[in-house]
Amino acid sequence: MPERPRSPCVYMLASGHYGTLYIGVTSDIVGRAWEHRTGAIDGFTRKYEVKRLVYLEVHVTMIEAIAREKQKIKWEHGWKISLIERDNPRWEDLYDGLVGSRVTMGSRLRGNDKK
Repeated sequence: MPERPRSPCVYMLASGHYGTLYIGVTSDIVGRAWEHRTGAIDGFTRKYEVKRLVYLEVHVTMIEAIAREKQKIKWEHGWKISLIERDNPRWEDLYDGLVGSRVTMGSRLRGNDKK
């Protein structure tokens, strides 16, 4: 089985439309999103059923992605909602579009939102 392409990503999960949000960073978005979806790892997302991948931002380096994650975590809740709705107004689960595809599909390279 060929190895999945990997890219540093900042992602947001939601429990549902306007639901509980979670922001994370990974270099393997397909694998990490699967872990959240299946509850494979104990923690916040499993406890609150935060499974829907609603936002994805691809970066060139993990250092950039981690810095961006730290920035977004500090954002007001409304700013996070606005960012999701700008790129994914229907709050669709982006996971299905990632499976078997490249991570850059439907994602932003170093997002232009500077809050």
